[in-house]
Amino acid sequence: MIPILILAAGASARMRGGDKLLEEVQGEPLVHLLARRALRTGHPVFVALAPDNTARARALDDLDVTVLTVPEAGEGMSGTMRGAVAQLPDAPAFMLLLGDLVALETDDLNRVFKARRDQPDHLIWRGATAAGKPGHPIIFDGSLRPEFAKLRGDGGGETIVNPLKDRTCLVRLADNRARLDLDTPEDWAQWRRLLPEQ
Repeated sequence: MIPILILAAGASARMRGGDKLLEEVQGEPLVHLLARRALRTGHPVFVALAPDNTARARALDDLDVTVLTVPEAGEGMSGTMRGAVAQLPDAPAFMLLLGDLVALETDDLNRVFKARRDQPDHLIWRGATAAGKPGHPIIFDGSLRPEFAKLRGDGGGETIVNPLKDRTCLVRLADNRARLDLDTPEDWAQWRRLLPEQ
């Protein structure tokens, strides 16, 4: 099985005291919703959290996920990825996705898994917008795992991804869901205004 790693250790600094991963979406905290959607793929799910974020950990209590405590999260995205990937079990590949991608559905994750099965000669399989702009989720071949130990700064995995564009399979997902994150209270308010009436 290919583990899914949800990166959920960020500080939500632009939420002015709020926590975007605990914002309610369809009646549940966003981090819970995304973890539940990931579990529906049938793959094991791991969630990377900062050591002091007990609220996010509590939000996941009723789900069969493995919480990874990542002391390196204070360094930024690269630290989170470095610390969390090191804790994943050995596997032929692993999927990463950001914990704030509110529109990603289980089917989107499954489509990227299918791309890996159908096009095994690549090293990276990556969700993209309908227009083809790269986003999440991203599956990395297991041979790339040592590269994560070298990550520094807040650039995330771009130093791994950018040199391998010719070995990357882009999987177009509907609309902008591969990149739709909501970072500020204004982002959340605008997104909720655009939701269809229930």
